Formats: sequence, C-alpha cells, structure tokens
Amino acid sequence: MDYRAAFENAIEGVRSEGRYRVFADLKRHRGQFPRATWTRDDGSQADVVVWCSNDYLGQGQNPVVMEAMKATIDEVGSGSGGTRNISGTTHYHVELEHELADLHQKEAALLFTSGYVSNEASLSTLHKILPGLVIFSDALNHNSMISGIRQHKGEKLIFRHNDLEHLEELLAAADPAVPKLIAFESVYSMDGDVADIPGTVALAKKYGAMTYIDEVHAVGMYGPRGAGVAERDGVMAEIDIIEGTLGKAFGVMGGYIAADAVICDAIRSLADGFIFTTSIPPALAAGAVASIRYLKEHNEIREAHQERAASLKERLIKAGLPVMPSVCHIVPVLVGDAVHCKMISDILLEEHGIYVQPINYPTVPRGTERLRFTPSPAHTDEMMDKLVVALEKLWVHCNIQRVGGVAA
Repeated sequence: MDYRAAFENAIEGVRSEGRYRVFADLKRHRGQFPRATWTRDDGSQADVVVWCSNDYLGQGQNPVVMEAMKATIDEVGSGSGGTRNISGTTHYHVELEHELADLHQKEAALLFTSGYVSNEASLSTLHKILPGLVIFSDALNHNSMISGIRQHKGEKLIFRHNDLEHLEELLAAADPAVPKLIAFESVYSMDGDVADIPGTVALAKKYGAMTYIDEVHAVGMYGPRGAGVAERDGVMAEIDIIEGTLGKAFGVMGGYIAADAVICDAIRSLADGFIFTTSIPPALAAGAVASIRYLKEHNEIREAHQERAASLKERLIKAGLPVMPSVCHIVPVLVGDAVHCKMISDILLEEHGIYVQPINYPTVPRGTERLRFTPSPAHTDEMMDKLVVALEKLWVHCNIQRVGGVAA
C-alpha cells in the first residue's frame, strides 16, 4: 500500500471541494485587541484587524487576568504536575471549581482541559451511572457533544433543531420508566440562534428527563453576572448539568461542568477524559478565576458587546449584504459556496487587512458556507465601516448573490 499517496489523496479531496484550510500566522499585541500582526509565507508582515476571535470580550487582554497569571507563574511555576488523580490538583484548580459553582449557583463544578473534553467526557460517561439512559440530542449540537453521545452505550434520539414539538413527540414515545437526558446548547454559534430553555425545561419536567446544556458561547456574555442564557432567562437553577468553557469569553483555556455535587463527583470518578488527562496549568486556572470574578462585576462589558453586535448587523443589512438571522452576538453573512467563501476571506486579508476565516463544510452544511463575524467591545465604528465597504466591493467583484439573509 502506498500510504503517503493515501494521505495526499485525502488532502486533495479537501482542496478540490474548496474547503482546504490555511492557518493565518497571527501575533496579537497586548492591549491592542483586536489588532494583530500577520506574517505571510514569505516572511513579510502586515497589520490586520481580527474579526473572528472567540475571545468575545477581549478578556485575554485584560490586565487583571494577565497579572493573575504572571503572579501565579512566579509563585508556583508553569505546569500542574500531572493528572488531577495523581499530582495535578492544586489550590488554583480547587479555587476555580468553587468560583464556577458560584457563577452557576450549583453545589459543585468539575474542571476539564477544554470545552470539547468536558462535553465528550461527561456525555460519554452518563450511561455508566444511568443504565438504560436514552439521550435526546438537538440536531445541531456541537461536534464535541455528538462525539460524547456516540460513545453512549444506550439509545440516542435526535430531534429537529430547536423543535420542541418534535422533542415532545420523541419523549412521549419513550418508555416512561427509563432514564432520559435532553442535551442541547443555549447559543448555536454558526447560525446565532438561541434555544428555548424554559420550554425545554418544562418538557424535561413533564417527562422526567434530566437536562444538559452547553453554554460555551454564552458564559461570560449573558445574564447579570455572566452565567449564560439560562441565567438571563431565569431558569439556571432548573438545569441539571451546565457545561461551559474558559477559552472564549473568559479569555483563557479549559472546560467545565457545574451541577449537584453528587453528579460532579460521579463524573469525576468515572470519566476517562478527566481521569487520564493532565490538568491545566495553575496559571491558567488563576487567570480564569480573575476573569470570572471580573465579569461578574462588570455587566457594562456585556452591554457594550451587545451594542457592537447590533451595530454591525445594522450596517451590513443597510448595505444589502445577506446577514443570516441571528438573535445574539454572532453575525453570520451567507456566501453559499466554499470556493467563493475562501476567496473572499483571502482577499479581505491580503488587500484590506481584515481577518475572518471562511466557515465551510463540515462545520456547516454544504450550500450554507459563510463568513462569521464576532464583533467585540473593542471593535470601533471605523473598523466596522471599513469592513462593510470591503464586503460591498467583494460581493460585486466576486459576483455573489445577496440572498439568504435578513436583507434579502
């Protein structure tokens, strides 16, 4: 077998579909977010504005967060020393779990190395605790949730995205005696739509199901203290397991769940993705604590973030660009073709100093390729105006239809 040819063919298949990804070599500058320096393949450099960062609130640049991390390195060094079970539990990890439990008003929290791992490890472990468990999963759940649910040994049922009528049909048809779990997200990051959390909770109560919500694109950004959409909607206490990330709005790295103490303890004791993984460095844990505490007290940052997102949507719609319907901070603009999507992204970077990655299959279905903008409180009116002018020119230059969005 020609092994090398197999790998080359795999890459060529991705290239032929126009969805081969090229990573931009970027260097952010402390205190200047969202500006960065882009280094080209030939070594030359250019200043760019980043429009697709999930560091939604710029907390990765917050001096409070950075100082906490630097002070921790000076105090205890860099690495954690191993897995939590052996030598990798430090005071900083314990403190962070207490802070997360307080954020979500739960008895406990459990820290993982990433949001992906927290979803995969938790969802794949529940069948060990609840024999016969049936999981009801939203059709657009994140890959990490899907991966965890696929490893689940019991029955898995998928309900149409945000379709509570379909969910109820599936719940009503299930055996009333078996344990059930509804797994869904609050904010769906590719389309910018939001789940009906109170409605989902009501169905869970009616049919005796537990609820598992992924709030990774909402923690820090919604609710009076930044606990997420469930907090904003007043139903956080009624969610059984809340999953979140430290790598987006909190500006650091890591994932977690928050729940009753017995739930966290059982998953801690049985989840392979927790047991066999080195814990995050103490400096990251300290930075996360500082970020969470800061955002609990600074709701004005969330207000500024929402204003910036609304302002960008308004500008794009006024220009007649196909902004996809979004009720949150995500601003997706439909292109509808993988080749065109990458072409626009490349030209924006090369000629306009605007960095936004194309979103192609398999992240989104074919035919719905898009540019996904994530404005932050640091994106100025001038930056937005420059972006809109560049997009208007490229939509004409590339002969792309202006259909499929709220501006259609």
